[in-house]
Amino acid sequence: MALTIGVDIGGTKVAAGVVDEDGQIVAKLLRPTPADNPDQVAHTIGEAILELAEGREIEAVGLGAAGFVDETRSIVRFAPNLAWREEPLQKKVSDMVGLPVVVENDANAMAWGEARFGAGRGETHLVCVTVGTGIGGGLVFEGSLYRGRWGMGAELGHMQVVPEGRRCGCGNLGCWEQYASGSALVNEARRIAETDPGRATTLLKIAGTPEEIEGQEITDAARQGDPAALAAFASIGQWLGQGMADLAAVLDPGCFILGGGVSRAADLWIDEARESFATRLSGRGHRPLADIRPAELGAAAGLVGAADLARRR
Repeated sequence: MALTIGVDIGGTKVAAGVVDEDGQIVAKLLRPTPADNPDQVAHTIGEAILELAEGREIEAVGLGAAGFVDETRSIVRFAPNLAWREEPLQKKVSDMVGLPVVVENDANAMAWGEARFGAGRGETHLVCVTVGTGIGGGLVFEGSLYRGRWGMGAELGHMQVVPEGRRCGCGNLGCWEQYASGSALVNEARRIAETDPGRATTLLKIAGTPEEIEGQEITDAARQGDPAALAAFASIGQWLGQGMADLAAVLDPGCFILGGGVSRAADLWIDEARESFATRLSGRGHRPLADIRPAELGAAAGLVGAADLARRR
């Protein structure tokens, strides 16, 4: 069976794995990401690939990177967490490992992995929303991954949902990820804990002070019934539903797949997301509701998707 290698490149770690044609990971390894040194990041990726390729017949390599990847799938135009600016990543890694290499946006890779082997199997029109520190996205329609003219499509987190709203790291105001991401979850929980500590008794007992509240503490407190933590998750769900309703007005997908780190606590907010989506959908009552599902492949989705996309280079 033909084998490819997929690499998921994050701000703190590089996850690489050998993947077969059925999307199964045959071997996997992790390496810390030297995020402030672009050349060292490429070297770390290359070393991981060479280690996994030893003794195996590898057909190609797919790299999933958080950032803007050009239409040739070779250059990372901009990656805010990895100090990459016009980085010729494909050439650097290919020269090092002696294999065909393609570069893909990490959310696109995740969407493809879920479409092929996860929650999107059998769907012809799906939108994948990755809810982590920010929001990413991927679109798969009629068996094809939509990248846009310049390779930078589906940056869903940067739709403006609140005119003149909160400032985003992209430079604009009111972006979706400022209201519906992991960062937004933390900010909302801290705000409630600071302004109304009586609603956050359990949350503050777990975290200590409002400034020390992070995602895991919010999840733990919500599972113990803390009102502030539950309200923060409900807010995220409502904002996600609103954004998906806007996307449905443009794209009309049959399915939304919600992945990323926040999706691990999907049971705490997905009902709010579905309800918000249904109440904000244009033409509601006269059109089918898209299904809204948590992702199935977890942290492996980007790696598996990148490996499969390399097979289709």
